[in-house]
Amino acid sequence: MRNRRMDDRAVTAIRALSIDAIEKAKSGHPGLPLGAAPMAYELWAHHMRHNPVNPNWLNRDRFVLSAGHGSMLLYSLLHLFGYGLTTEDLASFRQWDSLTPGHPEYGHTIGVETTTGPLGQGFAAACGMAMAEAHLAARFNTPEHKVIDHRTYVLCGDGDLMEGVSSEAASLAGTLKLGKLIVLYDDNEITIEGSTDLAFKENVSARFEAYGWHVLEVPNGNDLDAISRALTEAKTREDRPSLIRIRTKIGYGSPKEGSAASHGAPLGEDNVVKTKQTLGWSAKLDPFEVPEDIKAYLGQVTERLALEEAAWNELYDSWAAANAECAELLDRALARRDLTLELDELLTVLDRDEATRASSGKILNYIAGKTPFLFGGSADLAPSNNTSIKGNESFSADYPKGQTIHFGVREFAMAAMANGIAQHGALRPYVATFLVFSDYLKGAIRLSALMNQPVIYILTHDSIGVGEDGPTHQPIEHLLMLRSIPGLKVYRPAGRFETAAAWYMALMNDGPSALILSRQSIASKETSAHDALRGAYVIRDGGKTPDVLLMASGSELPVTLAAADMLEEEGIQARVISVLSMEVFEEQDTAYKESVMPSALRKRVAVEAGTTLSWYRYTGLDGKVIGIDRFGASAPGNVLFEKFGFTAPRIAACARELLADSD
Repeated sequence: MRNRRMDDRAVTAIRALSIDAIEKAKSGHPGLPLGAAPMAYELWAHHMRHNPVNPNWLNRDRFVLSAGHGSMLLYSLLHLFGYGLTTEDLASFRQWDSLTPGHPEYGHTIGVETTTGPLGQGFAAACGMAMAEAHLAARFNTPEHKVIDHRTYVLCGDGDLMEGVSSEAASLAGTLKLGKLIVLYDDNEITIEGSTDLAFKENVSARFEAYGWHVLEVPNGNDLDAISRALTEAKTREDRPSLIRIRTKIGYGSPKEGSAASHGAPLGEDNVVKTKQTLGWSAKLDPFEVPEDIKAYLGQVTERLALEEAAWNELYDSWAAANAECAELLDRALARRDLTLELDELLTVLDRDEATRASSGKILNYIAGKTPFLFGGSADLAPSNNTSIKGNESFSADYPKGQTIHFGVREFAMAAMANGIAQHGALRPYVATFLVFSDYLKGAIRLSALMNQPVIYILTHDSIGVGEDGPTHQPIEHLLMLRSIPGLKVYRPAGRFETAAAWYMALMNDGPSALILSRQSIASKETSAHDALRGAYVIRDGGKTPDVLLMASGSELPVTLAAADMLEEEGIQARVISVLSMEVFEEQDTAYKESVMPSALRKRVAVEAGTTLSWYRYTGLDGKVIGIDRFGASAPGNVLFEKFGFTAPRIAACARELLADSD
């Protein structure tokens, strides 16, 4: 039973806890929690299905605070609803080793569904979660049992909706008719710099209606009944996603109400006192103290919430008894045990040397035959990326069982959605575009790594080998950028065997992987899939005491081997190393790394058709790097490789120069 008097008191408790934590930290964003507390509370207490006793309940509704700077709103909810955040946790907001960091972090704080803060990405990730729910529901539900049947809720602000990534995601969500997606828009008309009128005058409601969304408006953000009615109506419109536009006042109840000054700075001790007085919060209460009647009331709410899961558990047991094979399959997928795979299996589908993007496409389709949980696609480049699953219909509003997603030309949203798909559970997301467009994806790839999500990024057309499309489409600095992201495994295979090794490792990784694949064919002679599992390995030993060490990745390995042939004819012994993944190689033990790159062998040449900076960790001051530190040009790919010096004679000449310098 609702008790509106107690609901109002609980809302005030959220506001008081939020400003207490921010004031103690002398850092944070009080404006959003003060303004948006009613909508968040109404959702959590009376509409969202969740169980604080089991935060990982499969069929829970997901809640994403896309406006992650308002993190104390979420932490206050988690505390009051019994998710395990203590008063001490709130009091250590934004401090070292705290469970309440400045922005919500997935995997760090129980109840946080995705890391947010980079505006717009939470919105897009939530769209991915809704896609995952729709796909799994179509796969597993029966007329008698809806075991996958939950919603994804988002709380976003003006800043989220200014970001292009949210527009990309909203457009696709409308196209896909993701009716289980409901967004609460905290419309307070304020950003850091002041009024949104400075840069944001569009009709947001009309924009979302044009995207195919159902739009509702609540003129008073403190009206719990109006918010409740809007949520109830939104839940009836499963033919399209819903945006509930709720008019609020930033910093509500404080002397800074309605002002940008309340956005990103503590209110100040005097203003905290005045705010609590305005809100009707007893001055006798210590900071972080919550009256017992509020605790007791919310205890009753959480007991009721637990009944939701209890009822679902009975439903699930009935479904599992009638669909034992499906239940076992789903359980295996949730534990990431859906795929049993040996590396040699992947090698059987590769019968000739070809572009690594082509080899990748064959492997992708083989994997799709091994697990039905592969779910992904390309940003309108599937024919070039080789990322369509053959014989399978596309994922759409009319056929949500489809495994291949058409993201359209929406690279950033594609990657952010993939994070949401991964975080939903059970599915194995992959996304694809050209390597040069990884710039568009970078913010989401970074969050994949930060959250340790096993998203597979397929990035093709990896070098000046793109050819005639010219410098706009020829990646130069992109490998360096990707390799600089902590936790991301980057693989640039030299031919089909290493492509198989890269895919195998990507499927086994707990975190994200980037497969860097070629447009042009690459000879796989002398390469080894099994040796490549160490990241870097010796292709040619060069005798007991090689004179020079040559190393390369991808399409530059065959020409490097040709240079070694030239040197051998001159009596110069070259050790040749293939470097599939620097990150994997760095994980090897010291003895192995020394066996591959002996520290005493300081005459080294690295070859890669990209910026040279990645390679100096291996060549040192005594070595040379043959790369590209300028933008490319428009010409056939083979001409560009010659003009930019990726030839056996040039590599051999660099080796001779190093040896001559040591004489």
